[in-house]
Amino acid sequence: MGEEKRHRSRRIAGGPAGVPGTTLQRVPGVARALLALGVLISGFIIPSAAQPPAAPGAKLAPFNETLPGSVVKIQMIPIPGGTVKIGTRTVTVKPFWMARTETPWEAFDVFTASGPPSPPYDQTVFAPDAIARPSKSYILPDLGWGHHGYPAINVSFISTQMFCRWLASATRKRYRLPTEAEWELACRAGAAGAWKIDKALLEKSAWYAGNSGATTHPVGKKLPNKWGLTDMLGNAGEWATDLEGKPVLCGGTFLDGPAAIAPGTRRRQTPHWQETDPQFPKSRWWLADGKFVGFRIVCEP
Repeated sequence: MGEEKRHRSRRIAGGPAGVPGTTLQRVPGVARALLALGVLISGFIIPSAAQPPAAPGAKLAPFNETLPGSVVKIQMIPIPGGTVKIGTRTVTVKPFWMARTETPWEAFDVFTASGPPSPPYDQTVFAPDAIARPSKSYILPDLGWGHHGYPAINVSFISTQMFCRWLASATRKRYRLPTEAEWELACRAGAAGAWKIDKALLEKSAWYAGNSGATTHPVGKKLPNKWGLTDMLGNAGEWATDLEGKPVLCGGTFLDGPAAIAPGTRRRQTPHWQETDPQFPKSRWWLADGKFVGFRIVCEP
């Protein structure tokens, strides 16, 4: 698939400084009116969809994120904190929001259309706050299976990271990929111990090798888990960061049998995921043979 990126460095902007209520009370007459107007104007300029930081101990509420310059929305579901076992380690997870579905193509398209594509073959090392967009793909990334409503696939880890950086910068919220502990906690939705799912529930909950026809399917069509998340148990695998901060693909996929449709399923990228990419160097943005690779996003309070 076509290559690489032009690096566009942006800093993630913070919100405006607060104006204490006592300040307005101390200024008289016209000055008070002007200051009030200034506060209103400032509040108008900051995107109205911005989710205010949750107060310590406050319960998170669901919200919809409208992607910048579009009508595309991502529904964000609150996930309670808890502990989860990753290998031999017990990991504590704080409350966060997670997208209800895997990221669909129409959302990824808004990101790729928001600026120029990266040039082919560029191997620039990006700064932590840099934002770049994928190079143009030399084949149809959706493989002709379907676009609107279908999960974005064949996407590399860096492509999904850049999507999160762009969205965080544009909305002034802390969007990112989930950690594997967050992902597993959300997938389990309160279930502990050895994973078990019967055949009838598997059919209702997941696109897997037994019912997928060897393709992905539109997001959100299967039964959600107890916390309202869909497709955690199939369709596309989902990028996350492991306990060491390295890329890992979580969850079973539409190509897997029932045994792999489980919260503990993990994959690491191998050369086979780009085996048919004819470029040299191979694309850093697209996985020519990653038809099972997708992602969903989380947001920190």
